Amino acid sequence: MAKSGLTAVTTNATNDPTILEAWVGREQTCYETIDLATMNRLGMTLGIEPTLKAGDPIAPLWHFATFIEAVPANQLGHDGHPQRGGFLPPVALPRRMWAGSRITFGAPIPAGADATKHSTIDNVVLKEGSSGSLCFVTVHHVTSVDGQVCIDEEQDIVYRDDPDPDTPPREVKPAPTDADITRTIVPDPTLLFRYSAVTFNGHRIHYDRDYASSSEGYDGLVFHGPLTATLLAQLATENDETLSTFSFRGVSPLLDTAPFTIHRRASAAGADLWATSPVGGLAMTAEATYR
Repeated sequence: MAKSGLTAVTTNATNDPTILEAWVGREQTCYETIDLATMNRLGMTLGIEPTLKAGDPIAPLWHFATFIEAVPANQLGHDGHPQRGGFLPPVALPRRMWAGSRITFGAPIPAGADATKHSTIDNVVLKEGSSGSLCFVTVHHVTSVDGQVCIDEEQDIVYRDDPDPDTPPREVKPAPTDADITRTIVPDPTLLFRYSAVTFNGHRIHYDRDYASSSEGYDGLVFHGPLTATLLAQLATENDETLSTFSFRGVSPLLDTAPFTIHRRASAAGADLWATSPVGGLAMTAEATYR
């Protein structure tokens, strides 16, 4: 059970930069036992037999299913996320997405271990883009076990306006075609549901087709960005490589309407990875380095 070292403070949602920038430097410390059953459920969601035992290291990016923010149902927003305020700044823009992360791996995280996660708001930036207002929030997370740093991560969260139906579709950026290894992913709704369940992710774009279409303008259920990144990390380590760093950035959303592909190509530093949409567009990029 996670426990927080910060008492939540709610504030009315706002786009006032003076108020939002005051969140920079805010800190939070949480404590959690890395639940063995949850880790095995995540493995089964990814098609892996549940053989993980207490003390075994969890796989790269499986920490996304730990230290989950959970609030009572009456404290959820319309989109299924917790209402604005508390640790994260109370950005009034209605759509919230995890844009990417830069991760350095230290000691392994053992299943069943007592872990500590210290989080700091590093930056809050408001911008005007071609699709409207944007707010970028960078959060620094450090997860440790027995005083040893296991994960050092900078996470980028982006908030944006609801889509304007009159805005023309964004031009598709073509994905590379020179992969060394390619895998096909079938994004069926059961996979999306199980990942939402194991990460306690209530965001309705991943399971509520009507909401995803009518409220956020998608043509199907949205495949989780962290799930895509986890599959890319799995591809990066399928020959038992040990990651030193892993970074990823979402480029365009993937939907449950058709299979897509993930790719790996050797690089001077380790491996370049990416996800390609069914029409050949670039959906996510990632870079891995090894010990």
